[in-house]
Amino acid sequence: MSVWINEEECTGCEMCIDSCPYPGAIVMEDDVAKITEKCTSCGACEEECPTGAITVEKVEDTKAVNLEDYEGIWAYIEQRGGKVNPTSYEILGEARRLADQLGTHVGAVVIGSEVSHLTDEIISYGADKVYKVEDSVFENYNTDPYTKAMVELIQEYKPEILLFGATFDGRDFASRIAVRIDTGLTADCTELSIDPETRNLEQTRPAFGGNIMATILCPTRRPQMATVRPKVMDAIEPDSSREGEVIEFNSSASESDLRTKILDIVEYAVETEKLEDADIIVSGGRGLGNPDGFETIKDLAQTIGGAMGASRATVDAGWIPHHHQVGQTGKTVKPKLYIACGISGAIQHLAGMQTSDTIVAINKDPEAPIFEVADYGIVGDLYEVIPILKAELQKALGKEAG
Repeated sequence: MSVWINEEECTGCEMCIDSCPYPGAIVMEDDVAKITEKCTSCGACEEECPTGAITVEKVEDTKAVNLEDYEGIWAYIEQRGGKVNPTSYEILGEARRLADQLGTHVGAVVIGSEVSHLTDEIISYGADKVYKVEDSVFENYNTDPYTKAMVELIQEYKPEILLFGATFDGRDFASRIAVRIDTGLTADCTELSIDPETRNLEQTRPAFGGNIMATILCPTRRPQMATVRPKVMDAIEPDSSREGEVIEFNSSASESDLRTKILDIVEYAVETEKLEDADIIVSGGRGLGNPDGFETIKDLAQTIGGAMGASRATVDAGWIPHHHQVGQTGKTVKPKLYIACGISGAIQHLAGMQTSDTIVAINKDPEAPIFEVADYGIVGDLYEVIPILKAELQKALGKEAG
């Protein structure tokens, strides 16, 4: 799209600047609005202009495809050493729900050297068809041969939608594929839905540093592609009686496609439990007042066998390392219990924890946004509330007070 302004009709009201989400995209020169190179042609200014001086012209997409040629919702099944990453079953469950709305099939793509034993399990988690690509060149994840195989699959079978987990490998893999096949990709989605009239995938994710939620469409290209953050979707209950079709696909990928080789894989353990795996998380925010407050958070977390989390503000302030951060730019978690202490509840943070089974919020401000998603809210000074909460939890757990 392109944006132009009729200078004779512009009154210099600056309403277009107020409506524009991109700072510096519209400026005033001699009381007339001007479009700069920072404009993304989003069209927000056209809707707000009271005189109709702004026109957004749509440019035809010369690479648009015939949408009717594409069918099915695919999920990429990420595996390592013959073991499926749990995030893959989360997106497979979401693919199943979306496919049921569209009345189409669910496809699952699994690539590896010895993955035949996974097909029945994948079908039990909701796949109608499993596209199996098996060869020694796929023994370990490597961007080049994996991308070649997936692109060949897409060109052969033409899926309507293709989903990936927003893991390290998934983010690397999906972006490379999107470029190769000239389609769009929405990263780190927290919600997916379908427009039943257009069959467009509505891909929602936090934007502008987590300050707003944006819904993104890919109306003219296929497949519609998205990576989905771990722990925001639910896997379906596996059903071993489900039947599906296994399609063996022979890719032309070979050793010559390898530009890098994995010489060795070294596994190591970390001292702290991964936030994304924890059943209980106690998180602290700016309401702690100072970095020493995290000793209180740590003490409560240890008392109830939980992990310690933190808000982005405390990480940015240098109070606690980044690996504790929960939120859009940190970890997405889904524990059975999440206790938020002194956290206001900015969208950036909520995006990473709002699907927790039970949320308890402690904050002095009764109007804090965190209370809108909390199952239980405590209005008060966290340094007065936590000792009482800790004592009661110790009684419930049969522990001595300490």
